[in-house]
Order: sequence, then structure tokens, then C-alpha cells
Amino acid sequence: MTTAEVYATTDTPLGNGAFAHDGRLIVSHHPMYATDVRVSIFRPDGGLEPFPNLAWNTPRKGDEDWLDAVLGLRNDEQGRVWLMDMGTRSGITPKLVIWNTRTDRLERVIPLPPHAVDRHSEPNDFVIDPVRNLVFIADEGAGDGGDGSTGALIVLDLATGEARRRLQGRPGIASEAHGLHVEGREVTRLAPDGRRQALRVGADGIALDAAREWLYVSPLNGFGLWRLRVEDLIDPALDDDALAPRLERYADKPNSGGMCFDPAGNLYMTEIEGNAVGRISAVDRSYSRVFEREDLFWPDGIMLGPDGAIYVVVTQLPRSPVLSPGGGDEAVRPFKVFRFRP
Repeated sequence: MTTAEVYATTDTPLGNGAFAHDGRLIVSHHPMYATDVRVSIFRPDGGLEPFPNLAWNTPRKGDEDWLDAVLGLRNDEQGRVWLMDMGTRSGITPKLVIWNTRTDRLERVIPLPPHAVDRHSEPNDFVIDPVRNLVFIADEGAGDGGDGSTGALIVLDLATGEARRRLQGRPGIASEAHGLHVEGREVTRLAPDGRRQALRVGADGIALDAAREWLYVSPLNGFGLWRLRVEDLIDPALDDDALAPRLERYADKPNSGGMCFDPAGNLYMTEIEGNAVGRISAVDRSYSRVFEREDLFWPDGIMLGPDGAIYVVVTQLPRSPVLSPGGGDEAVRPFKVFRFRP
């Protein structure tokens, strides 16, 4: 076991994280808490302010150039932060927003084409392949009462804005049938028909190795980590029936959320039922816990920071109004971001 420190705290619910060019931490606020501000950045005094500004966090009619339901965030070496807006709170078009933190300017908004999503889409986490000029998006298939069975991968071409939906509902991409259990109960949510249903989430964690050869993916409800050669995924000659057998079960793992690699090729992931962070060894593919603690309650976002440390964002998601048995915000303040050395 390693030692983790509390890096930041806030009373505002959290989701995922990324870094501005100056090292400041940017955080999404999980849509299940329905916060007024969707994305924030930590100020030097430890407080939060809207990111990239208040206007982008303010819903309005007449256009969709604002942030509605953001969870997945990434930063790149050019000082840009990429924000995946699922659009699920207000029913607007899902889109990828790219904001340059060096110039404090919008670089691009890329709507996801209608054929790349469906009724239950929740395009959440993603990875950027700057060499191929592609983005690979994990669609959880858990929106609008979805049970994760329509989880899919979305391949977005940054040059054209075109996208392909791949491997929908296939093993390793769709949710598995077993439930999620925390605090002595199965995690459930209110279904569109008013009944409570077990939470089932498809493709959630996603990571690209340093050589950009393999794409790793896992459903949140899933005991396996899977991988697929990027060249196979983007091969137009392979339809889903031909592609699915090439999806390889790489390692065993517990139910998990976010994932990231360290420089040695070990894959870290947030263990959502165990209040823990785990690691799959690059040497023998074995899973082991790195650290665990009671206040690491449903960790989600995990990312390598500019200082070489790994950061973990805690969501307390089963205590959100959508998932709590009482239907209210039952989270214990403050929300925390942890940091540890791989």
C-alpha cells in the first residue's frame, strides 16, 4: 500500500479532473448532482470559479455553445483542455469542447453526429490520439433509463468531425449483469417509469497506451479489462462482427471507473465498491490495491498530473440525489481530490 494525501477539498460535488497549462486543477461536477456550475477551476486560495467562465456554464436558448452535462475531461501538451459534454441534462446535442488555457480562448466545438449516438448514450470518458488526429470515446449506454447494454465506442475524426459507432453491446463494452454494492446495499436509481432499477453502466474506463497501439476499455459493471488494437478499430474494412473477436480480455479486475497509465505502463483504476485505487501490473497483468481509505467513497476520475503524481477525484456518487435511497443529496462534505506517487 502507498500513501495518498488530500490535495484539494470543496463542498461542491465533483466528477473528473484535468490540468490547465499552469498546473491548476480543473474539475467537472457530476451531472447526477445537478449543480448550477458544470465545470470549475481551483483558484490558488483553494476556492472554485467557473471554467472556462460563467457564460459557458449558463444554459440559454437559441444556441448550444454552453456546457450542460460534463464529466469526462482531458488536457494535452498544448495547454488545451478537452471537455465532453454529454448533453443529457437539457437534451442538447452531445459535443466535444476544446478550450486553450494559455490564450483563454475557445478553439473548437465538435458536435457528435446523430448516427454516432442513440437514446441511451452517455459519451463520458475519452482519450485523444494526436498522431492519428482521432478521439476515442466510451459511451456508457446508461442515459435515459439505459441499462448499459447499448454501451459502445465512438471514433471521432478531428479533421472531418465525422464519427463511427463501434461494438455496441459487445462483451467488454456492454455492462455485465452483476450489480454494484456499497454501504450494504445495491446501488439503484429512479427509472423513467418511476420504479427503482439497478444501476448498470457500460463502457466507462478508457485508456491508450504510450505507443498508441492498444486501446484499453472496461464497462463500469465489469470484472474484465479489455483491449483492442487501434489499427483494427479504425480499419474501415472491419465491421463489428469482424472486429468483435479481436477485442481481447486483458486482465481481471473489480468493478471500476476511471483509468490511467503511469510511465512504466502500469494501469491504475478507481475501484468504486472498495473505496480504493488499484493497479494492473504491466509485468504479469495482476490486479492489486494501491491504497484504500474510508473517505475514498466512489472515486471516479484518475489522471497523471504535470508533477508526475496521480490524482484521484472522489464523487460519493451513491449519495447523489439520483442514486441515494432517499432521493436527496446525502453526500458528506467536503468532496476530496487525492494525490499519490506511482
